Amino acid sequence: MKKVLLVLTSHDELGDSGEKTGYFVPEAAHPWKVFTDAGYFVDFASIAGGVPPQDGTDEDDEIAVSFLKDETVKASLYNTPKVEVVDPDLYDAVYLVGGHGTMWDFPKNEGLQKLVAQVFDDGGVVGAVCHGVAGLLGAELENGLRIVEEKKVTSFTNAEEKAVKKDQYVPFLLQTALEEDGATYKEGAEFEENVVVDGNLVTGQNPASAAGVAKEMVKLITVAVRREKKQEEAEAEALRAQKDAEKAAEEEEAQGH
Repeated sequence: MKKVLLVLTSHDELGDSGEKTGYFVPEAAHPWKVFTDAGYFVDFASIAGGVPPQDGTDEDDEIAVSFLKDETVKASLYNTPKVEVVDPDLYDAVYLVGGHGTMWDFPKNEGLQKLVAQVFDDGGVVGAVCHGVAGLLGAELENGLRIVEEKKVTSFTNAEEKAVKKDQYVPFLLQTALEEDGATYKEGAEFEENVVVDGNLVTGQNPASAAGVAKEMVKLITVAVRREKKQEEAEAEALRAQKDAEKAAEEEEAQGH
């Protein structure tokens, strides 16, 4: 069974606002629903491990409600592993969940950077939504480029940050940081779905884009699986042909004697 890892923030203070923060539940719930419906097994990890803090939910969102009530999810979120101890080889894709908390502990986190880079370098799919895109900052690939460098990406925009009046509390503006990291930034309408795909990197602008990112990731994983299957079939066919040739050569040699 294909496996996807959802990564959550462990930070729960919104700067000096006095407000609590964490991961935004619908941004985890909707991808979880997409992936599980596609037949994938979903794991969770967080920056510091343990129970990740929540940055609100939507009580009218049936998927978010079912996510929080799911017994497997509850057990997983009760004691998430730290990203630094997660084995990237176990996963076909990694999804960075948003919520304002990510702005403090996702960027420059060495364990997260290594995880994201290795999954991507190994041909896996990397996705992120809203503030979760902060986890891509600084992640360097085997070719020496940063993962967002020369890539089309999106995230919670500067305009959206100002609209929700959080720009004065976050440590930096994510859109600006991505542009400074070499990304080709694709800004959509405020609070409307906007999903950007560039190779095996998928990013979403805001909560409305969470499910869309996961759906595009499923498409990419499916293509990768088919490609891998075709490669395995081609290698098996080549091996059969080699053995047939060796057998024919042996029979010809035997007849010669």
